Amino acid sequence: MNELLTAVRAGRHHEVPPLVLALDRPGRRAALTELKELRKEVRNWDWQRRDRIRKALLVAGAGCHTGAAGCAAWIGGRDLRDWTRSPYPLILASLKDRAPEWLGDLAHRFAGRAALSDAEYTFVGELTRIAGIPLPVTDNLVVGWAELVGAARWRGRTRRPLTDILRDDPHTAVLASRLFEMPELPPQVDFYDAPDSQDHWPGALCALADDGVLDRAHLVERCVTRLMRGGKSVDQRFFLAVLLRLGTTEEEEDRHLRDWTAMAADGIAPVASHAQQVLVRLDARGVLSTRELADVSGAVLFRQEKKLVRAQLTLLGKALRRDASTAGELLPAVAEAFGHEAIDVQERALKLVARYLRGAGDPEVRERLASAAGQLGPLHRESVAALFGDLVEEEAAEAYEEFLPPAPVLRRLEPAPETVAELVEEVAARVKAHASEHWIPSSAVLDASDGITGFERALDGLVRLARTDREELTGALREALAGVHFVEHGLSPYMIDPRYISTSHGLSAVAASLLGLVSERDRVAWRAKTTVKGADACAHAALNGVLLDRVWEAVEAIAAGRPFLVATPTWHTGAIEAAELVERLRAYRELGASPGPADFAQALLRVRRNSGPEGAAAAAAAEALGTGEGDRLAAWIRADEPVAPVLRHPATAVSRPSAGNWWQRTTTGARQVLLATRERLVIQREFPEAFHWLGRAQLPHARECYHWGPERSSHWTATLPEDPETLAAWLMPDLLFAADQGQRGAVGFLSALAESAGEAGGAMHLALAYGLGARHPEDRTAAVDALLVLAARGRLDGASLGRELAILVDRDLVKVNRTADALGTAAATGAYRTVLTVLAAMLPGLLAYEKTPRGLGDLLSVAAGCAERCGTDGIPPIAGLAATAGRKGSSQTVRQAARLLAAFPAGAEESAPEALGPQASAPEAVGPEGAGPEGVGPEGFGPQASGADRKDQGVAGLKI
Repeated sequence: MNELLTAVRAGRHHEVPPLVLALDRPGRRAALTELKELRKEVRNWDWQRRDRIRKALLVAGAGCHTGAAGCAAWIGGRDLRDWTRSPYPLILASLKDRAPEWLGDLAHRFAGRAALSDAEYTFVGELTRIAGIPLPVTDNLVVGWAELVGAARWRGRTRRPLTDILRDDPHTAVLASRLFEMPELPPQVDFYDAPDSQDHWPGALCALADDGVLDRAHLVERCVTRLMRGGKSVDQRFFLAVLLRLGTTEEEEDRHLRDWTAMAADGIAPVASHAQQVLVRLDARGVLSTRELADVSGAVLFRQEKKLVRAQLTLLGKALRRDASTAGELLPAVAEAFGHEAIDVQERALKLVARYLRGAGDPEVRERLASAAGQLGPLHRESVAALFGDLVEEEAAEAYEEFLPPAPVLRRLEPAPETVAELVEEVAARVKAHASEHWIPSSAVLDASDGITGFERALDGLVRLARTDREELTGALREALAGVHFVEHGLSPYMIDPRYISTSHGLSAVAASLLGLVSERDRVAWRAKTTVKGADACAHAALNGVLLDRVWEAVEAIAAGRPFLVATPTWHTGAIEAAELVERLRAYRELGASPGPADFAQALLRVRRNSGPEGAAAAAAAEALGTGEGDRLAAWIRADEPVAPVLRHPATAVSRPSAGNWWQRTTTGARQVLLATRERLVIQREFPEAFHWLGRAQLPHARECYHWGPERSSHWTATLPEDPETLAAWLMPDLLFAADQGQRGAVGFLSALAESAGEAGGAMHLALAYGLGARHPEDRTAAVDALLVLAARGRLDGASLGRELAILVDRDLVKVNRTADALGTAAATGAYRTVLTVLAAMLPGLLAYEKTPRGLGDLLSVAAGCAERCGTDGIPPIAGLAATAGRKGSSQTVRQAARLLAAFPAGAEESAPEALGPQASAPEAVGPEGAGPEGVGPEGFGPQASGADRKDQGVAGLKI
């Protein structure tokens, strides 16, 4: 036994099987007891030591187990697995003296465990071969088999056809059939790069069915059952692909009539489309009754997919032409399409009802149809009145009421934890949650502000309790953070790099310092790297540098015994009440101490600036302190200036696409619409060096950098909670890439900016325009949330936002269809007037294009829907709308333009201002207060100075 344990500790796994076989039953039990203790001990080792003995420990423990259940549990232990070559041949060697029945029992038990790989499938196969029993077919085993088959295709110099691999596998018949019983398909089965090829799983399985290896009828039944059951979209597409390749006989289609109707009503679009085609064939053969057709049509016409709805209306039209007496049953189903958002669908349904209304002799049916037609918009009112006459009741006009979400309410930050136990629990939770620092999608974080408020509470708590209970705090942290990577190996370079720092990294750095893991030399060297320098430095690294500088200063504050941090926010946005900051400075004065420079600088950036009586009172109280910090606070409040004033962008005209300016519409550098900021000398003179980037003049650069994840961006907005305009200008390149190149997760900070107390001007509206045109739906949803927050707070300038959107569409930075989707989502919440105001300013420029932009019909549809619900009182006439509505043809754009025009009073279009042309300028974008109009500078950005009073606003005047 001692030799076995020595070999295991040395990691000599090849020596383990003969040593296990040399032990008798009691010897193996005794060795197993020692191995279990060693396994517990190994869990606290570093990963290199664990990897060295992992295989030997796995093989030895498997061989020493005398029961099949315990052996299966040991082999399946996650802590004994690694990514290197599998040791299962060694396990088989250590079990070669076991009876076949015992090995068969082990195979069944192990096959039922979760997450089996290709190596484990091979292991189970060998166990069953030795035991002489059939392969135990389980879902987990099928996953391992699919992984093995997928890997086998790429072994060797040439790719083997999947069908050949499956034919050569003796277990294909039972395992392939099991695929159709699993709750979810293995990922290897779902993937295929060429849908029309036979060299993928659907094609290979159908080929096996043709060969008689698989039962074709059984596969058809299982495919129909799985499509009926629903599930993941990718799985549904797989079963549909198999079914389409197998084909269905008339008898099979007839037998599953109810299944096809259910799929057409509730299946995903491809499944519903196939079911609809089967129903067409059933109707042609007379299998589908009128009642069944009416029932399924009502459900299909309720769907949003236009293709499905149009096809169903076509099917209903054929049925009515074949037998007009069915109108009484079928026309009420046709009327379901009156509620569809597409105007052409409404028109087709209305024409169908008008053509066969005489066949619906029942007055009750006519009343139902008239009631359903009442939901059609103003464009169809005349036709509906002519068709139904007095049956259509005029609804009394009700005053429109806008539905907006409640304006966000400031939430006061809870005080720092007062006990060591509470503080350590919070610090450990935040550090461990992001110890591996995996990327986090924006959809995974519901409240980005929680990340910064929790961090600030914990950071302040560490400073406070380190002063009063240093020894207890250190001991509790050491115990709570045992096993965390930086505790065993020290801080990783990326954890203290301004390019990658996050709030969890900041807490890790403070905790590591408290535990004595950071030397004074390293701390000084690392803090020196917090300052971001160079012309190519990005805003992310600069804001991260501020956070990192505060973290290292907190370490110094702990060493110096400072009582607390003055920059801890009052509110969840990161803002600090001026009066509260005055009291904190008073407490420091009474202690005869001074706050850290970075701590106080951050406090100034967070203090709520108020030019009213409260601000004056706070400034006077700060000045009365008689300290340097008090005087600086008073001056800061009285100045009431943004950290970095934002310059307006010069793109104020919507141009016409032409052969002469094609290069401006295809090159990102020429198309970009970004913002510059002026310098703020007080920050460069009085703030710590890590803050100096914030006070320098910044020209925009459309370059992509990698500072991602909402948890990492929460501190960006909390660094300047009173300056959303400045932050929006600095982070604008992220939004440009989100819209133009599809960068994901870059829009999440907009909601936090919308909640800020600062002004929402031109930069905020431009940022919102980029967000509404982002490529990914979840990013557009985040922008919609920000739009609704601004509207609820009364800070949204809809006309300004509409003009910015028109400019971005003109420069091909956002797509019209994506913008229509986002604004449609906003309108669906009840904000119809808000959205219509935006569109009324956006549409004139787009309607003036000679070639209709793609997606304009969708945008007009959203505008028409809003106008029909909220009316057009107070909305200026839209230039170009009448001309578009009067075009020949029946395109979506023309139809929706006519629908929108019908919502305006007659003659309104005659008073509309001329659409923006190449030489005309749109209304000026919102900019810094007091700034005048600006032209395009020589570099494609920046203002043109027009006089001595404008010299400080030109690009040449920026001090870089």
